[in-house]
Amino acid sequence: ASFGIDTTAASNKDFAEFVEATGYKTESENFDWSFVLDLQTTEEAKEENLQSIKEAPHWLAVPGASWKVPDGKGSDIENIPHHPAVHLSWNDALAYCKWRGMRLPTETEWEYAARGGHEKKKYPWGDTPATEAGEGRLKKWKMNVWQGDFPIKNTKEDGYLSTAPVNSYEPNNYGLYNTIGNVWEWTATKDIIQQGNYILRGGSYLDSIDG
Repeated sequence: ASFGIDTTAASNKDFAEFVEATGYKTESENFDWSFVLDLQTTEEAKEENLQSIKEAPHWLAVPGASWKVPDGKGSDIENIPHHPAVHLSWNDALAYCKWRGMRLPTETEWEYAARGGHEKKKYPWGDTPATEAGEGRLKKWKMNVWQGDFPIKNTKEDGYLSTAPVNSYEPNNYGLYNTIGNVWEWTATKDIIQQGNYILRGGSYLDSIDG
């Protein structure tokens, strides 16, 4: 059956319109904290005694972090309205979709749309490399992923330390942007391995070219 899908992930501007219209509060706002990568956490937030995961100390539990305070105290989204909204749970994504009169795609639908008509290819654009000619900043990247020593240093060869605007880079053959890299995207499909969770697709700026 045919289906429609947005060409980009929900931007901060999109999500702000939803919140303004409905008064919705995200789960991270209700919990009053969220995980933030150490490298991105503001110095103001680090003044507090932040907890982290023993197995992944680069993830800090930052009080007050949410979609509109993405890097902790002192950060905001004023200058990144077209970047994807982050710190959103599956329930948050579902609420946003319902307000839009839409729904989350199934994993199968997402994969079909993300591939842009390519089958058994490595990337949405085919099998050609994720970069074009050049070295360092002269190299042209086709997606927003991590370059450098994760999680200590991102060399930003693709132009971004963290997220990129939702319409960055070239779209696939179906007109969809950033179907790999930038931010993970929720689907409506339950994860049969991790019970109680839903499947995320697409990877993020925290991943390398090879995942």
